[in-house]
Amino acid sequence: MKLPGSPHVAYRGDVLMLEDCPVADLAARFGTPLYAYSQGAMHSALAAYQRALEGRDHLICYAVKANSNLAVLQTFARAGCGFDIVSAGELARVLAAGASPSKVVFSGVGKTRAEMREALDVGVMCFNIESEAELEALSAVASETGRTARISLRVNPDVDAKTHPYISTGLKGNKFGIAHERAVAVYARAAALPGIEIVGIDCHIGSQITEIDPYLDALDRMLDLVEAIEATGVTLHHLDLGGGLGITYTDEQPPSAGELIGALLQRIDVRGHGHRKLMFEPGRSLVGNAGVLVTEVLYLKPSDDADGKHFCIVDAAMNDMARPAMYEAWMGIVPCRLRDGPPVTYDVVGPVCESGDWLGRDRALAVQAGDHLALLSAGAYGMSMASNYNTRGRAAEVMVSGGEAWLIRERETPAELFRGEHLLPT
Repeated sequence: MKLPGSPHVAYRGDVLMLEDCPVADLAARFGTPLYAYSQGAMHSALAAYQRALEGRDHLICYAVKANSNLAVLQTFARAGCGFDIVSAGELARVLAAGASPSKVVFSGVGKTRAEMREALDVGVMCFNIESEAELEALSAVASETGRTARISLRVNPDVDAKTHPYISTGLKGNKFGIAHERAVAVYARAAALPGIEIVGIDCHIGSQITEIDPYLDALDRMLDLVEAIEATGVTLHHLDLGGGLGITYTDEQPPSAGELIGALLQRIDVRGHGHRKLMFEPGRSLVGNAGVLVTEVLYLKPSDDADGKHFCIVDAAMNDMARPAMYEAWMGIVPCRLRDGPPVTYDVVGPVCESGDWLGRDRALAVQAGDHLALLSAGAYGMSMASNYNTRGRAAEVMVSGGEAWLIRERETPAELFRGEHLLPT
């Protein structure tokens, strides 16, 4: 049975394996719901970017929002990555994981002044500025603290990434970035502001992108801008092309990292910009196919109607994996051990008191109560988007390398969830 995604998640006989670890054994050892990640899959995905950029002045900045576990960040830091962050909390995480602030870019539309001060204090590499108001605020904060903020402007190229509207970020109607038409004027303003040093230009058009053409369209618009900006006397040292490369959840066929970067480099060279430092901010494509969410089948609830729904009720829920409820995302769901017998078509649902609490609809599964299922391609935007809705503790997380597995996050207990709350006085 061939599975979509990483070869590090595969069946051997009737047993689902994550590298050399049976997934059902991980569930028995660590309990469920459980996020389990393949370190080998992360290394393999990163290596594809590194090979494509070999010989170029570049920095690959892992997008922390995809999966912010400290051990995941540590894995990428040790492999030479920088980091793309969107909050002071994410900055604290990457520093705790051993990353150098000189390899951190700070993105996000709503940076607070306190966050700006924190980032300036540790010396982040660059702020990706997303509005004119933010630029003015950063100049004021930098001047007050006697520091210089290195910046690039995140320019919105108004390019359709052809992805889900919730994860499209490069159109005029999106909240992200500075309008393409305003970029030259805003760079001129930045050059005149105290406490600001211009170092580059940035764009990011969306997530789960499965075609090369939107990237090339965005690149052409960016290079046009670079030429117009530098004609005014402003120098841009780096070109940050963001992330967003998609992965295979079902039958998608996104380009490989090598194919995408090869096409971008060819266009960059043809247009005479091969001397620039290149930066990329991949997230999902580095960790998405590296992870599975393991869950136990609690109950099977057949329909009394021949044409009705059959439900497979599991112990993972929308608070553990929000993507299906939030985006109607399709994720593979497979047994951790294959059973003989005819499959039944189930909706796989969780215990949360919402009709939107579903993980997969109309899935053909041969299962019994007590079996374990794995949601595939769950390494990105799974645990990082998890919540405590219904006072449910977030799942444990483990990292697998070969036949070894390490607990990298403990399961939350109810007492931990309300530790910071206080009863009213009597």
